[in-house]
Formats: sequence, structure tokens, C-alpha cells
Amino acid sequence: MGVNGGAYAPNGQTKYPDGELEGEAKRLHSKLSNLGWNVETCRLYAPLTLEINELKKKHSAVILAHNYQSPEIIFGIADFVGDSYMLSKQAQSTPAKKIIFCGVRFMAETAKMLSPEKEVLLPAPDAGCSLAESITAKDVSELRKKHPDAAVVTYINTYADVKAESDVIVTSSNALKIIEALPQKKIIFLPDKYMGQNLAKQTKKQIITWDGLCVVHEEFSPRKLEAYRKFYPDAKILVHTECSPAVVQLADMSGGTGDMQRFVANSKSDEFMLVTECGLSDKLKVEFPEKKFIPSCGLCPHMKRNDLRKVLKALKDPSGDQIINIPDAIRKKANAALLRMLQYGG
Repeated sequence: MGVNGGAYAPNGQTKYPDGELEGEAKRLHSKLSNLGWNVETCRLYAPLTLEINELKKKHSAVILAHNYQSPEIIFGIADFVGDSYMLSKQAQSTPAKKIIFCGVRFMAETAKMLSPEKEVLLPAPDAGCSLAESITAKDVSELRKKHPDAAVVTYINTYADVKAESDVIVTSSNALKIIEALPQKKIIFLPDKYMGQNLAKQTKKQIITWDGLCVVHEEFSPRKLEAYRKFYPDAKILVHTECSPAVVQLADMSGGTGDMQRFVANSKSDEFMLVTECGLSDKLKVEFPEKKFIPSCGLCPHMKRNDLRKVLKALKDPSGDQIINIPDAIRKKANAALLRMLQYGG
């Protein structure tokens, strides 16, 4: 093998010497071997992760990645990995001049609203969200007219114009806390119908829901969980609250991705079934190799639109649709609702 390292690079060329590539491949393998990745596969990714990590330093960029991203993003290039709330806080506090958001559009929009002076880039401009696409700002205005005495509590999985029409934004981890803290007795909860129904079981306040559903979590059924329970009686079942109340009822624990991760970290059990997107299971398999995770997840087609080559393009020569821009009037109104969330805490 010559100094071009052609055997490592998908396109047959790389500027990195063999020794540096081999070191990067071994770094990747030290993490990803827990997912069954071999060194040869890691060598294919090494030129891309090396170049991305080099460029982000050069451009004073930070890479934020949601828990549902693919392993080569999470363990290869991400500076911070977490749920929507944690990443919102990182977007607000990072000193970086540029944010590369490996997630979906509403997340990148949130980062831009919290840090308007920074350049925010979404590697996959078409990375959407079924929940965000289920509701418009006009829908929120109509709901306000029907329920003028209600607070509009909006899940973070929404676009900027919907956030701008809201009183406060919430995540799956802090929704109940914020709802209970609000003075209003009536709550319009948007847009996740299942999460709203799950919250209604935990509060005395009246919860008015919308008809939005997550394309991943709506597919899980009680029958599936009951079947898994028979085959894996010792496994702890962790369910995202975007699932139906019938599914949540069967869980040992329900919450957001951050809640699930904390449960696994603190649990004495060594066997888990995560009823959510597959990225979180992969992440936890790497972080807790001594524990067993039952394959029970679903893939989000939107989250998985990001890849290393798109991240590289965003760093080197971003296209116009990779750059996140939000009109000032919308940004200021939406930012007020976001800041209220951060004031309440996680």
C-alpha cells in the first residue's frame, strides 16, 4: 500500500498517509466494534472522518448530533450527542462560529433561533419530520380562537412558524413539568397526539391535542411488546412517550431519549428493550457493551438522511438549502417561546 492510501478511500484517493488513516480506523473500530463493525469497514470511513474533524477545527465549527444519528456520525465526528433539550442548550452556549446540525430541520432551526449570530448548517436539507409537517402556524391561530383561555404548549418537533405562535416549547423530558407550572388550567398540546394523551393521564389539567403522529413511534403496538415480554421476561422495556398510551402502559419506564439513557446507566438490570428509533440502541450498545439490547427499534427515514459526505459538503462548500435562515419576525417570536422552555429547565 502506498502513501496515497487508496485502499482506504471510497473514491480511491486520499490526502492522508497510511499511518494516519490506520490510526483513525483503529479509533473508529475501538467504538464501533461493539456494533459488529470490522477494521476494514472503519478504514473506508477513516478518510472522511479525518477530513471532517480537521475542517471543523479550521472553521471553528461544532457538530451537534441527535441520539438517532448513525454510528459513524455519533462516534466519528460529533462533538455533542444528545436529545433535543440537551442539543438546544449546546446550541445556545457554544462559542463556535458555525454549527453543523446532524438531525432534522426543526432542530437546526432551533439552533439558529437560539444563536442567530452563528451560521447553522443542516447537511441533509430534506431531513424533515412527520410531526413538524402535521401542523401549520394557521392551525395554531385557529386553535387559539377556539380556546382563548388555554396555553399553547408546543413540542419541540415543530417548525419555526409554529413555535412563533406558541406560549412555550417543551421536550419529551420536561413537558409535564412545564404544563404543571403554567397558571392555565386548559392546555393546547401540539402536535403529538399520543404524547398529549400520555400527558393527560399525568395531570389534572385539560389537555387539548392535535392529530400529529411520529412516523416511527406510531408503528409500535401492544401486541409486539407483549410478544417480546414472553421471549425476554427479564428485559426492561423502555418506551418513548411518542408511542400510543396502550404501548406506554406496558413499559417499565417511559420518557424521552435522554430519560432512557439515564435509566440504562443507573439500572442494575443488564437487558433492555428500547421502543424508539434504532440510533439510540446503537449508541447505548457502544457506551454500555456489558449490557444486552433486544432488537426492537424502528428506523427514522428523516434522521438517516444525514451522512458523512453531506457533512463534508456543508463544511467545505455548503449549498444554499443547507444554510438555515429564519425571518427575523418569526425568529424573535419563536425564540421567546424557546427561552421560556430553557428557563423552566429539563
